[in-house]
Formats: sequence, C-alpha cells, structure tokens
Amino acid sequence: MYLKRPAFLLATCLCLWAGNVPAMNFSATPDEARSIAREAYLYGFPVVEMYKTLYTQAVDKDGKNFKAPFNQIGNTAMVFTPKDTAFVTPNSDTPYSFLWMDLRAEPLVLTLPPIEDERYYSTQLIDLYTQNFAYLGTRTTGNKGGNFMIVGPGWKGEKPANIDAVIPSESAIAYGLYRTQLFDEKDLPKVKHIQSGYGVQPLSQFLHQPAPAAVPAIDWPAPVADMSDSPELFKYLSFMLAFAETQPGESALRERFKKIGIEPGQPYALDQLSSEQRKALQDGIAAGKAEFGQFKKEQVDTHKISSGDLFGSREHLNNNYLYRYAGANMGIFGNSAEEADYIGYFVDNQGHPVDGSKHRYTLHFAKDALPPANAFWSLTLYDGKSKLLVDNPLDRYLINSRMLPELKRDADGGLTLYVQHQPPANELQSNWLPAPDGPFYGVLRIYMPKPEVAKGQWKMPLLTPVGG
Repeated sequence: MYLKRPAFLLATCLCLWAGNVPAMNFSATPDEARSIAREAYLYGFPVVEMYKTLYTQAVDKDGKNFKAPFNQIGNTAMVFTPKDTAFVTPNSDTPYSFLWMDLRAEPLVLTLPPIEDERYYSTQLIDLYTQNFAYLGTRTTGNKGGNFMIVGPGWKGEKPANIDAVIPSESAIAYGLYRTQLFDEKDLPKVKHIQSGYGVQPLSQFLHQPAPAAVPAIDWPAPVADMSDSPELFKYLSFMLAFAETQPGESALRERFKKIGIEPGQPYALDQLSSEQRKALQDGIAAGKAEFGQFKKEQVDTHKISSGDLFGSREHLNNNYLYRYAGANMGIFGNSAEEADYIGYFVDNQGHPVDGSKHRYTLHFAKDALPPANAFWSLTLYDGKSKLLVDNPLDRYLINSRMLPELKRDADGGLTLYVQHQPPANELQSNWLPAPDGPFYGVLRIYMPKPEVAKGQWKMPLLTPVGG
C-alpha cells in the first residue's frame, strides 16, 4: 500500500531525442519569439545548468567528475581544489556527498547517522529547477540522525513506521547534496566515517516488500558546448520538463513556451527552424543575458540583493525567474537563507571590480564583529573568468572560523585579511588569501547565520585597495 505512483510518470521517459522527429510547433511571430525566448531562457537556464551536473555526476561513468549512478551516494573525502570543475563557485569547507534521485518508480529512504553536536552536517534537497525543497541535518532535524522518505510528484500513501518524515519533491528527478564539516586535514578520517553512514534505499527495500515494476530507461542526451547560451538550451529544457508536472501559476507561461516549440518530453528540432526564427531565439537569449547583467551590477554587486533572495524553495522565490537564474549563474546549488548566508565580493569599497593584477586588498573585521554564525563562517576566493578555485603556491583557497587561532590579530583585537596575488610580508602571511593575477571574486559563507545577519544589524566589511 506504500508504493502508489502517478501514471503520468510511467510514460515520461520514452525519449524522443533521436530518431524520427515530428514537425515542431513554432507558431510565434519573430517579435513574439524574441519575447518568449527571453522568458524561456531565464526560466530554463537553471534547469539546463543542473542537467550538466546531473550528466557528469550520474550518467557519464567514464568522466572525471562521475560520482555514482542514480539512487546511490557518491562521497568525496577531499575538499574541492582548482582541479574540480563539475560546477562553479564550489564550497571547499565541507566535503560533499552526492545523490541523484530517480523517484519515478517509488520513494527513496535517506538515512543520516548520528554525529557529535559540535560538527555541522546537512543534506540539501533540490528539485530540477534548482529550488531547495527541504533540508535534513543539524539545523532542521538535528545531529541525531534518522530515516527520511523522499517522494516524487503525485505519490500517495501513508508514512511507514520508522520513518521520521515524508518529504515531497515536485519533480521526479531530484538532487541530494550532502555537506559534512571538515575541521582540518587530520579530521578527514572522521569525515570519511560519517560519510560511510549516509544511506539510501528504495522504500520497498526498506519495508522488505517486493519492488514495483521497473520504469522505462532514460536515454540521457549528451551535453554540447553551447547548451546554456544558445537555442540548444531549449532542447534540454524540453527534455527535462518531462520529469515534472506544470505547477499552479505557470500554466500560461508553459503555453507561451509551446509557441516556440518547448513542450515537455518532445524533441526540439532546431534544424526545422528558419534563419529568422533562430535569430529571434538568439536575440531573446541575448536580452535575457543583458537583463541579468544589469540586475547583477545594480542589485547584486551593490548588496541590495542578498544570496538569501536568490536561493530557496518555490514558495520563497515566488516564481521570480530572474532571481533563480542569478543564483544558478553565480553559484548553483546555493543554500537557502536559513541554512547559510552568502555575501559576494565582486567590487571594492569604491564600486570597482576587484582584480589581483591591478591592486592588493585588505578586508578588516573590527573587534567583536566577525561574521555571526551558529555553525561556522568561511571566505573563499574564485577566479573571475573560470569561477573555480584559485590555484596558488599555498594551496589555500579560503580562510574560515576554524583557522582563527592561527591568524594574526590586530593590536586592537580586530582581524585584517590580505587578499592579493603576491605574498605579503612574512609576518602577515598567516592572514594571506591568495588572489589570481587578474579578475576574481570572493564569497563569504555564514553557516546557520545568527538573526543579526538577516536583520541587517551586522555590517559586512568591504574589500579595500591598499593605498586606496
């Protein structure tokens, strides 16, 4: 009685990606197509960026970033380095575990082990739109562990015994991103032990019942180079939308998408389009990019919009597709505001883009004004071009609160960090965060932020050019 599933999901994956492709519906005029393509680009970019990660981590078994097949957990026992390129702006404080979930056949049961109170861990549950639909771990369920059942769209049933919570996902394909706090290099064996306790099993296996009938295999299309920045995006968007029903409030939007050929599970035949139609799509994408560029400059870089605005559940984002796009573009799979606050350092205190080839910078925290965190905080630097960690001779990619005993304090008890490409004086190198010889940006992460962060009572310091 626990294994009911909606019929619509059983037919969604008889993939029409290849083979005989029927004529595509494209009824929009060029002006309509430009407008709709802008909407569809902002809407679909996070979905397609997520697909890139899905493919590399769960499908491409010969790829360097493969983690584990669907419905199995892949653990990484090392922190991220510049060699890791699976997704941009990675967090190097917490070794990750990865779980790509296929919920079409039946729910999955996720098991967390109990851990010590002083360590942070979490499981971020993400739907195919990159929306965070739930969390497990320190903040929400505590460090005592437990069994949690993740169910796909339309599933009906009762909560079984020994299940702590039933958590619905609006999409049949979902992602579980685990973070386990690493104290220092000597702590890696303990992190590995905790990761070994992360479990996943189909509900039928958990209940010792027969498994339901198998669902159709999915023919996952291989990524192409320009899939996020060209009309190719609409191919992958059409493919992925087959794994989620249209949500209330999006029916009219989805109908507009059909006018440029975007339909869930249907092939998107770019070769059937005229040059005028393709140009209209490309112009719409360019308009979406320009809208984001202006938004980032005026709202994000000036800190009028925080990370907490860009990441969260569908209810939190309230179908603000520009915000969702911005989050996926600048740091996909970011945490919701309650779990972590992200502060981006893209410009200096004069509003100029930061560049390690032009300036040295300091970041000064006044006495008793360090980032207020109930778990921990961390400042990480990224290359402005690749959006990956910065290779440097110290192999130091971040400075975090666990390192405070090793950092040199100012005479008044404050803390000054030196963000620059060349090393500072020897007595200051404990506080050096190496920057690239070119554009860069930083992200200050505050895990389980205290209320004064959300209330604006704590003021972030700004990067200041030396001598500026």
